[in-house]
Amino acid sequence: MGGLPFTAEELRARLDRAFNPRAVAVVGDKRANGFLWLTSMRTFQGPLYSVQIDPQEAAAITAMGIPNYSSLREVPGPVDYVVCAVPRQVAPRIVADCAETGVTAVALFTSGFAETEQEEGIRLQWEIGEIARRAGLLLIGPNCMGIYNPRLGVRHSAEQEVYGDGRVAFISQSGTHCINFSLVGYLHGVRCSKTVSVGNCEVLDIADYLDYFLHDPETEVIAMYVEGPRDGRRFFQVLKEAARRKPVVVWKGGVTDPGARAVYSHTASLATAPQVWRAAMRQAGAIEAETLEETIDVVKALLYTRPVTGRRMGLIAMTGGQSVVITDAFAREGLEVPLLTPSSYQRLASFFNVIGGSYRNPLDAGGTVAMGFAVDNVRRLLEVLDADENVDAIAFEVGTGFLVRRIRHDPSLLDSLAEALAAFKESSPKALVTVVHPGHAEEVSAQIRARFLERGLPVFATFGQAARALRRAIDYWRFRQEQGA
Repeated sequence: MGGLPFTAEELRARLDRAFNPRAVAVVGDKRANGFLWLTSMRTFQGPLYSVQIDPQEAAAITAMGIPNYSSLREVPGPVDYVVCAVPRQVAPRIVADCAETGVTAVALFTSGFAETEQEEGIRLQWEIGEIARRAGLLLIGPNCMGIYNPRLGVRHSAEQEVYGDGRVAFISQSGTHCINFSLVGYLHGVRCSKTVSVGNCEVLDIADYLDYFLHDPETEVIAMYVEGPRDGRRFFQVLKEAARRKPVVVWKGGVTDPGARAVYSHTASLATAPQVWRAAMRQAGAIEAETLEETIDVVKALLYTRPVTGRRMGLIAMTGGQSVVITDAFAREGLEVPLLTPSSYQRLASFFNVIGGSYRNPLDAGGTVAMGFAVDNVRRLLEVLDADENVDAIAFEVGTGFLVRRIRHDPSLLDSLAEALAAFKESSPKALVTVVHPGHAEEVSAQIRARFLERGLPVFATFGQAARALRRAIDYWRFRQEQGA
């Protein structure tokens, strides 16, 4: 635990105070960066203070309606969380002030430490770490963006949303990836319970945050961007424990030789051989992802689909050509596309128009009746797949090109379709994913995606993305089943 004088339970309690602060102070914010931190923190629900000694900067901060002080010692009342944005040579003094005034946690936005490989940067990072360790001060970073708690309005970007129903925690050794996960994820229905940008991890390591989120009742899924934990052995021990209780999605940076060099200059993290890393991930039961988009896709599948362990897919496409492509996409990911049971084919034959359509598997939703697509027949197709013992999960394609004119002519069709799919998702024990292709008639595609997200449906942009995300979710639930967890 970074040499801090706490038991595991005590550290979790202190981290909980840091992630749920009663008061926040920003040290060193400036007009030159648009008062980045104070602007972002204006949504914080508790007292917000500034510490700035420059008279002109202080006057502008006061004009914003934020009380400014020349020192942390002057701030009235206890402060749980401090953001430090001063030059690196001033950082030890601010960290010492945090220690002396009883601050719970300080996030050092300041960079220029060990990641520079310069003697002065390495020395300063060690110095601030020693101050924090001796005082039991939670030092986040340096070289990081710190904490985001949307429920309390603690932010590190003014673009981040404020809400109270987040279920996903994100740990990141990149500030940019941390912000982007919250912003892009929000557009996909992935809402954060809390996130933390951890930077160089001088005192608190990735395992400390992972252990906290493992025990956090607001967090159901944990995701992270990792370049390299300082204590690899402890990281894998905690990861193994966490994955047996909550899904953990790990996006690893620096998996190539050039990437490993970039990792060290970014956060001073040491690279791990890719084959060693992958073996450790499999053994721990973590879910690997390779990009931000894939991380969000996997989290979506974990959040919004039933936890199933079977790999047999029932597929519904809009046309014959798409039926071929969707089959290839899911089969390529190791998922099965079996024939349905004889009783299912008997039911399908009672209403399926076979001319220009298919009712093998995949099913062609556009060929169910002579007049083409109808929501009532979508319900009937879903009911057949729900009852079929050869099917564990279902993928439904919304072919926007096929539906654009219908939806434009009759907007209620979209509401009916969303309602039918949402009702099925709630009632069926089988996992359901939907695919809404971008590009053609994008304004209609956007409407469909938005309506589906409102109804809690997992929406993917391509067959391949849906198949990869669902396969990873299924593999995780199979791992949990094998572990008896």
